[in-house]
Amino acid sequence: MSLKKGTGSMELGECTRNPGYQNVEGDGPAAETINVDPGEKHNSSALKLDPDAVEEYTQIKPYAGMPKEVLLQYSSQARYRVPREILFWLTVACTLVLVALTITVIALSPRCLEWWQASPVYQVYPRSFKDSNGDGVGDLKGIQEQLDHFLYLNVKSVWLSPFYRSPMKDFGYDVEDFRAIDPLFGTMQDFEELLAEMHNKGLKLIMDFIPNHTSDQHRWFNLSRTRDPHYKDYYVWVDCNATGPKPNNWVSVFGNSSWTYDDVRGQCYLHQFLKEQPDLNFRNPNVYKDMTDIINFWLEKGVDGFRMDAVKHMLEATHLRDEPQVDPSKPAESIQTEFDLHHDYTYTQLGLHDMLRGWRAVLDVYSREPGKYRFMVIESYDYQELEKTMMYYGTPLVRESDFPFNFYLLYLPQNASGLWVKDLVHLWMANMPKGKWPNWVVGNHDKPRIASSAGQTYTRVINMLLLTLPGTPTTYYGEELGMENINVTDSQIQDPAGKYNASASRDPGRSPMQWNGDVNAGFNIKTNITWLPVHPDYRSVNVEVQMKDEGSVLAQYRFLNTLRQSELPLHRGWFCYVHADASVFSYLRELDGLDRAFIMVLNFGKESATTDLSSIRELPDQLKVLMSTNRINNGKVFQKSRILTEAGEGLVIQYSTHTLFNPNHPEQCYVSEKACYLSAIDILYKC
Repeated sequence: MSLKKGTGSMELGECTRNPGYQNVEGDGPAAETINVDPGEKHNSSALKLDPDAVEEYTQIKPYAGMPKEVLLQYSSQARYRVPREILFWLTVACTLVLVALTITVIALSPRCLEWWQASPVYQVYPRSFKDSNGDGVGDLKGIQEQLDHFLYLNVKSVWLSPFYRSPMKDFGYDVEDFRAIDPLFGTMQDFEELLAEMHNKGLKLIMDFIPNHTSDQHRWFNLSRTRDPHYKDYYVWVDCNATGPKPNNWVSVFGNSSWTYDDVRGQCYLHQFLKEQPDLNFRNPNVYKDMTDIINFWLEKGVDGFRMDAVKHMLEATHLRDEPQVDPSKPAESIQTEFDLHHDYTYTQLGLHDMLRGWRAVLDVYSREPGKYRFMVIESYDYQELEKTMMYYGTPLVRESDFPFNFYLLYLPQNASGLWVKDLVHLWMANMPKGKWPNWVVGNHDKPRIASSAGQTYTRVINMLLLTLPGTPTTYYGEELGMENINVTDSQIQDPAGKYNASASRDPGRSPMQWNGDVNAGFNIKTNITWLPVHPDYRSVNVEVQMKDEGSVLAQYRFLNTLRQSELPLHRGWFCYVHADASVFSYLRELDGLDRAFIMVLNFGKESATTDLSSIRELPDQLKVLMSTNRINNGKVFQKSRILTEAGEGLVIQYSTHTLFNPNHPEQCYVSEKACYLSAIDILYKC
């Protein structure tokens, strides 16, 4: 390397050696030389030296801007290479550890609860929820106006009873067009706007799907009765005549024969409900295909799930034999109700579950998008044949419904007893397939309101039961207020079942929703018309009044629902029976790894009771009430040997423990999917 005086610049000579360049591994000069092409052009950043600088350049340490060749000489030295390699392999190791931890957490984490598990299902009966146009009948726009009510309750899942185009012989369960909205409820645009607004607010919409039958005004039926080649077998037709005997002794749900003669076709058709509701023939594959297309139509609209109505009626035995009588000695001509027969040939026939599983597969296709799971719930009243109901859960290999509705708590008013309530709860829990998700129903549009049938005294404790049991509760509109049945005179009856038998009318439980103390309870603020009378207690039992009262039925419902969704033991922990007697039913909820648990003490008896839980060694000696349905007892401390409750009172008690109940009493405990809590990093994991 040489300096040219006079130019003030330094140039590299070919094959020059810098004797001052010290090899870091020794004290002598470096043996290496730097070979440079003499003809190489140098850029303007070449190092400039003062003209008076020394002629020989000496460089002992690395410097900024050093040539690549010099940099490589230093980078290969051990003191630079080793730290660099250590840092590289540490980075690789940390990355691998993080990937392994992520995979482990994902593998060990229990699956997240779906939206239909995390929230109660709230049933809206559209005719009675909110009237937006003043015709006295609730509608879709009215529902949209009240969406904030669901948010206030912390409810995310809303089931709407039918709003299809219909002659309204059975208030929408007689469908004239499955792809149209009845003008009474609005338009398709109204529905689409409602659905969009619900999704904007984080709400899910569940529709009623009615596969068993149509209206006799449906296009398919009109084509079938004229023997159209494609539609002639869309319904169940049998030879008979207008005056002769019916094809067999089959009886309609609404009473009398299931067969009606049609003058146009000259045959009888089957209807397991009203004669205006002819049964579809699902043994015709075209019927199943068309009904599947209807499911696809609404899924494309964006609905979040379906309640499958009256599915046990979908298939009938082709031999058409008489069904056995419950009382063989009863004269055949006196058979008039469904309860007079064993329905061996009309209910839950072979092939039914295959069809339902096919529809489950359709919903699964639309569930592939994250956060868009499509829910399916089955309605089937199987009464004493509980094993038939449980079949709707599917099998370990083939999925069917997410759950069939559990109607057995509807029998709760028959006996005011803690033992009775435990028996009803255990009936479902003991028969449900392992790992499945339970659910609870105490009212719907077909049954009397629970506040009337059980008594207003028990309204709050029943809500507490629903919202603290494991699984999904269903709330029929107004139950969060404690709404009761109305009295309906014969001239006011609207229900077709009531017109056949006044004592069987379902109208008393379908009265307009009570929003406030204004005219018509705020249901219709434009005119003085309501399709059924408003309950006379609407000035004191309504949403507006109860929102202002921290001790109201509504406030307690909201508190319990929020608690259920915020506390791990309540929405996915163990459920364990603790105590039951003539008055009190008590159970606890706990989660492995979590030192916080809850015990419920619910008095369903007719008088006050003192409960002794001193034999439960896992409980602390003193128990503090988090919430009582009798507000003055909130925060009260009881000795576990002496817990006092009044008739109809329920207690939610939160306590701390390091000794869980379920390991020592596995036969008394249930969990759908076991999970444990790791407090150190605040996560759930499979255990």
